[in-house]
Amino acid sequence: MHANLHAKTHTKALRFLLNQFTVAAALLAAGCSHAAAQPAPTVVSPRTPAQSAAITDIDARAATKKITAKKIILVGDSTTQVGSGWGGAFCSDHVTSFVACVNLGRGGRSTFSYRAEGSWDIALAEARRTTYDQTYVLIQFGHNDAPGKPGRSTDLATEFPANLRQYVKEVRAVGAVPVLLTPLTRRTFKNGSLQDDLAAWAVATQQVAQELNVPLVDLHATSVAVVQAMGALHALDLAEAKAPQYIVDAAKTGTTIALAAKAAPGAQEAATTEPVVTAREQRVATFDYTHLGPQGAALFSAQVASELARVVPDLRKSLRP
Repeated sequence: MHANLHAKTHTKALRFLLNQFTVAAALLAAGCSHAAAQPAPTVVSPRTPAQSAAITDIDARAATKKITAKKIILVGDSTTQVGSGWGGAFCSDHVTSFVACVNLGRGGRSTFSYRAEGSWDIALAEARRTTYDQTYVLIQFGHNDAPGKPGRSTDLATEFPANLRQYVKEVRAVGAVPVLLTPLTRRTFKNGSLQDDLAAWAVATQQVAQELNVPLVDLHATSVAVVQAMGALHALDLAEAKAPQYIVDAAKTGTTIALAAKAAPGAQEAATTEPVVTAREQRVATFDYTHLGPQGAALFSAQVASELARVVPDLRKSLRP
């Protein structure tokens, strides 16, 4: 009987253990099935520097914006042209990189001869280009429109203003903006006073600008003021070449003299001489009371830039006065 009881107890123990094993196996199977149903996590590899640079460059290129640029065309005589006028310094020092500056000034030209020789056609062709947001044509004449220059002189009361009006009309016709400039002063003195022999051409230019509602840079007025303040002696420093000693000695007295008066009495004063230079000729820098060296070009180009920014507000951000 004792043996039989022991056998029953052993059998119950085995059944209990079997049940526990079965439950554990079922739970394990259910857990594995649940885990298999979940999506595996995505493993993201870090970008290499080359990959990051490539993506950044693509995005940056796609974001590139189109620029807008302006053009300024200079039309005039030797007081505007490269080398002897203010125009070269203006284009190199007073416009931003978003401005194309084209200097078409030519020595010895008047409002008549500039057109007659075809220079005006070249200027208009430049003004017609449509790749720029806006084009401005700066026009300065007067020196060679004065009497005594055969083939160039124009009548102050009639032809000179008529020529300026036609220039303005044609610039506007091609979609550009005309700007008139009064002529740069010469630098001759008598008893300490500047001899202003271009005032009448400055007035005529002012009248056309007012009549046609054209922006006006009064270079004549600003240059007269600064040259008068400098005086005869210091104004010599603005010239294209160094003054001979006898010119310096005369200027110290407050009165300038004719350039060749000492060597050749009666010779024409260089202050009113402006030879016509052809495309095949090379201008030789000589002293006179009209043309400009680096110091003069720097001074008057800054005046032009400052006045231009004032009278044409749309150009203010494009200029470096």
